[in-house]
Parts: sequence; structure tokens; C-alpha cells
Amino acid sequence: MPVLLPITILRFGSLPSTNTEAAGQAMSGAAQGLCVVAREQTAGRGRRQRGWVSPPDAGLYFSIVLRPRLEISRWPLLTLMAAVAVRETLQECCAIKADIKWPNDLLVDNLKLCGILAETVETPQGRAVVVGIGINLSEHALPPEVREYATSVAAASGRVPDTETLVRVLARHLSRRYAQLHETGGPAEILREWSSHSSYGEGKRVRVSMGEEVIEGVTRGLEPDGALRVETATGEINIVRAGDVTAVREKS
Repeated sequence: MPVLLPITILRFGSLPSTNTEAAGQAMSGAAQGLCVVAREQTAGRGRRQRGWVSPPDAGLYFSIVLRPRLEISRWPLLTLMAAVAVRETLQECCAIKADIKWPNDLLVDNLKLCGILAETVETPQGRAVVVGIGINLSEHALPPEVREYATSVAAASGRVPDTETLVRVLARHLSRRYAQLHETGGPAEILREWSSHSSYGEGKRVRVSMGEEVIEGVTRGLEPDGALRVETATGEINIVRAGDVTAVREKS
């Protein structure tokens, strides 16, 4: 049996960012499994320093400290592992079967429900990773400018879930999946789980923006490190390790 990650939860009324607080805790020597939860964030952020609107009690604002024993080349799998754990949590607590979008979003009806942000932190005890998870729980988490591409648990399931239950179940799934990631064959199993619950893994026509470069093609699965394979019209396979992926409508 894998050794599960011991979980400790710190709760705050308000923080600038749960990722920032968790990073500070890691630098002060916090063990892996420390989770930071806040009722609101005043400076929440997503990938590429984009803002994450985090009004009081409208979302789950959650970060966990991890100190992986994996080869650093496999650390991108932590984001995919977290996405699998979040999906399991939403299904167990809210009866929501979310789609996982590469690399870090969960969608319902093609609308963003959850974002995941993994950040590396240098600490006196060695390099750590903080994985932040933001889930929109109610419509109050959605300012007017994002409502055309985002949704909430309440909109998807008809009710706002109990946050404490959500935190407890999410911590359990993260602990189990993180332990699995360190087992022999675990990374491959995480990739299989991710792929089985993602419409983006195989056969999806997408556009990928990588800074100044933009490519369009069809997804052809994942690399062992979690990178996305995209086949262009010329038959070339591009390995995408960082970029913004959007679905492209099939031409009629």
C-alpha cells in the first residue's frame, strides 16, 4: 500500500493569495501536505500572472505544499495529478463530471469551472512545489466579463456545496493520487486517468499560443512528462510543454 500524504489544513479569513502564503510556509520549513485555505483572496492569480477573482465564500481557494521525490523532468505531472484529484472531488461531492483541459483547467459544458497553478519554491530544505486550486462555487465568483467562458458549481449542479466537505474530500484525493505518482508505474497510471477524462487528450482540434508562436492541429496524446502532442496539417508532431490551448470548431 502507498504511504498517503499526511494532511494539515490552515484556514484563513482573507489572504492576498493562498499560493503566496503556502510558499512562505514552505520556505519556513513546512512539511509537504500543508494546505492553505482562505475564504477570500485579495490578489489571487492564475497562470501567466493573470488575476483570479476571489470574493468571500464564492469559491474554493486552496493551495498545498509538496516536496516531490520525482525526477524534476516529471514535475509537470503534478498539475495533471491535481486535475485528476479535483475531478474526482467534484464527482464525489457535487455529481459533476468535468472535462479536463490541458494543462490546468476543468470545464463543464466547455466553460471553466476550476483552474490549477503549480509554482516552484526554493526552500532551505530543498525545492518544493505549491499547487494552487481555485474552484468557482457560486455565481458571485464570476464577474460579468468572464461569464461567457466560466461557470460555477452552483450553475452546474444546482447547489453550492459545503466548503468544508469539499476541502476534506479534495485533500483525501490529492493525498492518494500524490502517493500513486511516486509508485512504480504511477506516472503512467496518472496519465491514463487524465486522458480517460479529457476530451483534449486525443483527437481534439486546437489552437496553441506559445508567446509569439501559434500552431493549430489535432491533439495526439501526452508525452511521459505530461506534454501535449499536437499534429499539424503537414503531419508534424509538435511537443507542447507550455502554452494556451483553445478548442477550434471543426470546419463544416
